[in-house]
Amino acid sequence: MSSGDFSEALSSLLGEAPKGLSPATIGRLKAKWSEEHRSWQQRSLQQQRYVHIWADGIYFTTRADERQCLLVILGMTDKGHKELLGLEMGYRESELSWKALLLRLKDQGLDQAPRLAIGDGALGFWKALPQVFPTTKAQRCWVHKTANVLNKLPKRQQPEAKQALWEIYRADNKTEANQAFHRFIQTYQAKYPEATQGLAKDRDVLVTFSDLPGQVSGGHPGSGQRPGCLGHLLRFPR
Repeated sequence: MSSGDFSEALSSLLGEAPKGLSPATIGRLKAKWSEEHRSWQQRSLQQQRYVHIWADGIYFTTRADERQCLLVILGMTDKGHKELLGLEMGYRESELSWKALLLRLKDQGLDQAPRLAIGDGALGFWKALPQVFPTTKAQRCWVHKTANVLNKLPKRQQPEAKQALWEIYRADNKTEANQAFHRFIQTYQAKYPEATQGLAKDRDVLVTFSDLPGQVSGGHPGSGQRPGCLGHLLRFPR
């Protein structure tokens, strides 16, 4: 951001345009925020237990027209409380950048591996996760997958197909989820193979949540919402 943009940015957060934001003042604020971020990155996570984590990369363009990616990890405790765990810049969503962030959390004392990780199809995170937390199970985002599958179908077919997809991720157990999954494949495979292929190739990581006691969702386990990624969790908080 340029110095002239700070007043507008802060007013959107604080409600009233701050006064006296000279370049020197902005420089002091940036230095203070950077130090607070470094301190936050070194906080102790010992004895902390996060049963679920959400991971996502947020892209934006800097003044140098470089595509930057902010790597974000949110955790949920066994009490259902959500906490920001990791936040740092990465090179796109590369395996190396995600691995560095996960290792940082481990160095801070996060010894107990999360039970489940939820995210979209970014390959970097899924390659890095088993290298740091090999016992954590993967759950792909149903919001992304639903949109991708429906895009392969004619608009007239989409409402009914959407209802059929809902039956999968709203299933009460894995048996029902697998039955709904098979039913969808059998219904659309012959006429719309691209739609079913995109769904079938990720089958194992789309129904992971049904293995766990209480379905994971965008909120608390058992809340009945579809398992979504971090972007959808932040857009529709509970």
